[in-house]
Amino acid sequence: MNYQKVPLRAGLYFVGVPIGTARDITLRALDVLASADVLAAEDTRSLRRLMDIHGIPLESRPLVALHDHSKDGVTQRLLSAVAEGQSVAYASEAGMPLIADPGFELSRAAGEAGVMQTCAPGPSAILTALVLAGLPTDAFHFSGFLPNAKAARRGALDALREVPGTLVFYESAKRLAAMLSDARDTLGAERQAAVCRELTKKFEEVRRGTLAELADAYAGTSVKGEIVVLIDRNRSETVSQDGLEEDLSRALQSMSMRDAVDMVAKAHDVPRRQVYQMALSLSKG
Repeated sequence: MNYQKVPLRAGLYFVGVPIGTARDITLRALDVLASADVLAAEDTRSLRRLMDIHGIPLESRPLVALHDHSKDGVTQRLLSAVAEGQSVAYASEAGMPLIADPGFELSRAAGEAGVMQTCAPGPSAILTALVLAGLPTDAFHFSGFLPNAKAARRGALDALREVPGTLVFYESAKRLAAMLSDARDTLGAERQAAVCRELTKKFEEVRRGTLAELADAYAGTSVKGEIVVLIDRNRSETVSQDGLEEDLSRALQSMSMRDAVDMVAKAHDVPRRQVYQMALSLSKG
């Protein structure tokens, strides 16, 4: 038995659950699921399966579905349970609660009511994808799901063109090819990107390349599973060509080509290969 039944004070407990592999759950999350007076979930069937895998009995405790069509009435029911001195645990269908998940309204209502809230954190598809994508992680912007309609999707992508961080999206398998095509045409064919599919599951796949390469790779193909798409920040207009060449020429006077290229690429936040090619041209001149 991997869980412990522990006393929980009245309040709302958000529980992070696995995004694929069931054993990715934390021991604290198991304790909360075993101990809460009331359980709520975006998908009650997936939570029951998870509890069965880990041997956590539901017993006579209520298990309530909280989704887009039920959340107003269920939210009040859950807050009433807390007001009566009960502990309420809420779990998303997968990953961390409130991330592209109806639990946000529950959290906001609980905050307005002054209800104690805490979180037993767990896996996140966003952070897992950032670890595997090979793109900068110093700053990132999560945009959830893009609009379904082509014009609206392109408009949303265009609005994100100058965000100074890695762009992170959730995407459905059936729209992946169209999304990558629109991203290529809107953000630029040479932007680096990654498609992360079925993270932590048996058929986990991470494909990296430019938006042009990935759009071509997925065009006309059929894929399955949960998908995260990551796109590098815009680097094409961070510095003028003349300014870059001037700084590189100055650096080459006192440094080796390798050190000069490294310093200038970092200072101007441009790809190293771009600066290296410029250095080669300057040396030939």
